[in-house]
This record gives sequence, C-alpha cells and structure tokens, in this order.
Amino acid sequence: MRRQSPSSWAAICICIAAVVHFALGFAIEFSVDEAHYALYAQHLAWSYFDHPPLVGWIQWPLVALTSSEGIIRLIPELLWVLSCFLVYQVTLEVHHFIQGRNAGYLTSALPSSNTCGLMAVLAIIAAPMPHVLAIGLLPDSLLIPLSLGLMLMAIRWLMKDHFSIADWLITGVLLGLAGLSKYTAVFTAMALLLIFLSSPRKPWINKIGFWLAAIVALLLISPVLYWNWTHDWISFKYQVAHGAGSVWLWRRFGGYLAIQVVVYGPLLILGAYLFIKHCIHGTRLALLALLGFFVIPFVIFTSLSGGGGLPHWTSPAWFCLAPFAGIGLAKAWSTQRHQLIRILFIVQVVLCCIGFTYVLSGGMNSVAIKSNPIADLYGWKLAGQKAAELRQATKASGIAVQNWTLGSRTAWYAQPLPVFVLDERQDQFDLWFGQLPRGANIILINWSGMSFAPPLGKQSAFERCEALDTLEIVRFGQILSKFDFSLCSNWQGTGLAK
Repeated sequence: MRRQSPSSWAAICICIAAVVHFALGFAIEFSVDEAHYALYAQHLAWSYFDHPPLVGWIQWPLVALTSSEGIIRLIPELLWVLSCFLVYQVTLEVHHFIQGRNAGYLTSALPSSNTCGLMAVLAIIAAPMPHVLAIGLLPDSLLIPLSLGLMLMAIRWLMKDHFSIADWLITGVLLGLAGLSKYTAVFTAMALLLIFLSSPRKPWINKIGFWLAAIVALLLISPVLYWNWTHDWISFKYQVAHGAGSVWLWRRFGGYLAIQVVVYGPLLILGAYLFIKHCIHGTRLALLALLGFFVIPFVIFTSLSGGGGLPHWTSPAWFCLAPFAGIGLAKAWSTQRHQLIRILFIVQVVLCCIGFTYVLSGGMNSVAIKSNPIADLYGWKLAGQKAAELRQATKASGIAVQNWTLGSRTAWYAQPLPVFVLDERQDQFDLWFGQLPRGANIILINWSGMSFAPPLGKQSAFERCEALDTLEIVRFGQILSKFDFSLCSNWQGTGLAK
C-alpha cells in the first residue's frame, strides 16, 4: 500500500474536521453574533454600527436565497478550509526562508517542509476555538485568511527584498479587504509595516507600487469611512469605548490568559517555544519581525483584557503563530520526542469532541451550574415564530426585547417584523428599526437566560404589561430555558435615555 504524504494527511484531516463542522452547522440554531451578521446581509449598507460591512456582504447571496443555518454556514466553513490551506502554505514558505538564510547550519537539521506543514495544520485542528469560527461566521473568520495572505506577502518581501507592481497591488487588496472585515486589521497592518521597517534599506517608500497599494487599500475601505462620516463616526466611537472596556482588573487579565491556553491549546504554545529555542539563528531579526503577526495583536488584546475581552479576538494571531509552531513540533518529533506531542494532540482532540457532544446535547442545567451557555443555541426559532403569531393576533406594532443580544435572534427568526431594543445602549437596531413610537403596543419577549423585569412604573415605560404565553425549550428531556411573552401597551416614551 502506498504511504500517504504529509500533504495528503493534512488534506484528509481538514476534510474530516470540515464534515463534523458541516453536520453541526445544520444541528444548531444561530448564535447571537451569527444572527446579527446575517441581519447585516438582509439590511445591506456601506457599513454598520459595530463592524465594517464585509461580514454582511459576503453572506448576502446565500441569505437572499435561503434562511437555512446549515447552508449559510458554508461560508465560515470555506473560510476555515482556506485558512488551514494558507497555514500549510505559510509554513512551507517560512521553512524555505529559514533554509535559504541558514544553508550551512540548519538545512540538514530541519524536517521536510511538508511535515512541518502537516504539524501546523494539526495544531490548528486540535485547537477548540478555530472550530467555533468554522461553524459560525464572525469578522475574525474573514480576518484570519487575510492575515495569513498578508503574512505570505511579508515572507515574499523578506526573500526578495522588493515587490513587483503585481505584488504591491495584491498587498493593497488584502489590506483593504482586511479593513472591510474588522477594525483590528490595523494590528495586522502594523505587523506588515514592521517587516518593511526591518529591512536595512527602505526602498519601498519611494516605489510607485507602495503608493498604489496604499491607494487601493484606501479605496476599498472608503465605504466604511463614508458611512461613518455620514453617521457622526458612531462606529469608531463605539469601538474605541468597547476596546477600552471597563475598570482594569488583574483577575480579568489572568483569566483571559488562562482562557487563551484552554481554547487554543498548549500544542501551539509548545510548538512556538520549540521553534524559538531551536530554529531562530541567522535569520533572527527577520523571523522575529514575522512573529509580529502574532505578537502585536496578542499583546494588545491581552493588555486590554483587564478591562474585558473576548477569547476569539486573538484568533488571527494564533493562526499566524501556527506555521512557527508546526516547524517547532516537527523538529521535536524528528528527534524522537513523540510522547508529549502525541499526548497533547490526543487530549485536545478529545476535548474538542467532548465539546461537540456537549453542544449537541444542549448542555447541562443544574444547581452547581448557574448558567448553561449552550441553552443560548436552542429555542430562538420557536420563540420567533411564537412572537410573530402573537403579534399578528394582537395587532401589536412589533416585538421588543430588553437587551441587544436578545434582539438579533428575535429579529432573524421573526423576520420581517421590527424588533425594538428597550435599553440605554445605542446600537444597530436603532438604525434598522428606529425607536418605538409613543403610545405603541408591543409583544415583549423575556428569556430565562437573561431575564428582566417588565419596563413599568417609570419614565419611558409601558402603561401595563399582560402575560400572554410561555414557551419551554426541551432537549433530550431537559428543560433548557423558558420564553415568556407579554402584550405591553401604551409606550410612554421615545426610548430609555438613548
């Protein structure tokens, strides 16, 4: 029997993981962020309150054709497959770069480039968080392959010390698309700039190609700039406040680092450590500059995490670290240090499988666990349909919730009904549906996972609320959550201090 090559094994592993993602994509409802970005596609605009527009634009063709979660989730799945392919390609290029700069020192010491590529892909497949991004589309799902593409261009620059016009144009397109994906693409741009600055000479400043790339990138992000200009720069203001978070606390910082280790796995950390220890020699400055694609965003996000942060924000950085980790793991494997790598890989894959099973089961409700996060993934479709039926029966003006995280699923599954968010926070729903008219009657949804008292007896509140119905969400005999529906009448204000 013909032995499979490392590239074939990488392809097989990617396909197996993709099949699992595909099955899960049809089994669960949209998460809060997925529904929010799917609504972007239904309300096409030059940009949006909380993010640039590409996450909505890229979904528009499928959202226009279907409301099936599984079909729409083909987009993040394809982006994940592309990201894994790019991790493999970047690993090959880093390997070739090291060999080219250290021909007399490391050529015989490094394993084959394909083996390093396989290890890099396996390190990504064994990490839990990338599977979340493969199933649910987030702006980070777009930024990951674009960051890897820019990393490839950075390696090309280091190997040639110059760009052709085509290279500059490709770089400009990648930068522009990254800017359309997420504002934190600026950190990836900083890493690329570090590569250019690491060159002893600065020939790029005077090259027409550099300025063409800058113009292309600026043209591509111009819709975001135009939209913000016409909306009093609300998106930039929100992101600055959001990134700063609340009061900085050491316990948040420590917790964020611990979560990073859990959701991305010690295998990537071990591989990166082994790479730095054994593989950085004659190319030290250049490779350290390349590591900026990980270090710059990771350090910024972790330093801000004391004020609050989400674990997936660093995902593009970890994907950019994977090629270095793959080379480090492959080198350790070639020296017969199999046991630790094998154990870590098996443990991480088993944890991923347990996570998949836990999600499909609906999680666990118990006294010991105050909040079941998996309950958030079930019941919104039924709740949206029930709210739409009650709205039609009562002739109410629409549907209301008391937090924006409840609004996205409600608006998606009760579409095309307007959904009003009755909180003090300005958000995208204000732009889509406006504010609830004075004197309006509304169907108010209250979810047990984030329960609020009815807005009664105070300024900018309803005159009365009458309970209409209750919906229990049951999965495998376990009650996950409960939705309460009320008819709230005679809205007395224009919003809660928005």
